[in-house]
Amino acid sequence: MSTKYGVVVFPGSNCDDDLIHVLGTVFGKQTEKIWHKESSLKGYNPGDVIFLPGGFSYGDYLRCGAIARFSPIMKAVKAFADNGGYVIGICNGFQILCEAGMLPGQLLLNKSENFVCKNVFLKPHSKFSPLTYDLDLHHAYSIPVAHADGRYFADESSIKRLFANHQVMFQYCDAEAEIRDGDNFNGSCSSIAGICNETGNVCGMMPHPERAAEAILGNTDGRALFESLFAYIKEHHLLIA
Repeated sequence: MSTKYGVVVFPGSNCDDDLIHVLGTVFGKQTEKIWHKESSLKGYNPGDVIFLPGGFSYGDYLRCGAIARFSPIMKAVKAFADNGGYVIGICNGFQILCEAGMLPGQLLLNKSENFVCKNVFLKPHSKFSPLTYDLDLHHAYSIPVAHADGRYFADESSIKRLFANHQVMFQYCDAEAEIRDGDNFNGSCSSIAGICNETGNVCGMMPHPERAAEAILGNTDGRALFESLFAYIKEHHLLIA
């Protein structure tokens, strides 16, 4: 039995095709788009994966992800996650998961108040999540970012709890995998770039691994995150990821 991958498309999504290409063409996985007005994830089971892609859902009006969380599909996405299914939000997808209450905290305007588009380095903090399960905790992975509202914020007690529960997936770092204030370009609390929920099946991150998965793009570090996901599913569900 093979894992099924779905990519939700909201009005204003612009990274859905990138994910479909990487999952379906680069890695040869069974992948399909899911329109946001769908109210069911029939045919998806624990061990399958739903991606919420990057972009500007609903034009980022009100707040990033604040309107998309009311899309009909999100009720089904939450039920899918509650049943053990995997949900991964990238950039705007991370914002949507926070707005929907599926992940703690908020994504605020970058400290520079500017849109930032560049390669940054990420250090995995633990192997608890599917995206970090098979990564080297002492390695700096070069992954692109492209956001204006990526400054992760949560209160102090919540940040402590995230670290204590191994829910912090990635932190911004330098090329030597050292966590320094100077590399925390958007001002995120504790340099946090990605987190997961307490059970590890809902993950969100601001950087875009799908933009660093082919040599033609000049960077393949993102492949490691997808390969980690596949390895995790194979190990935990005895499925062909």
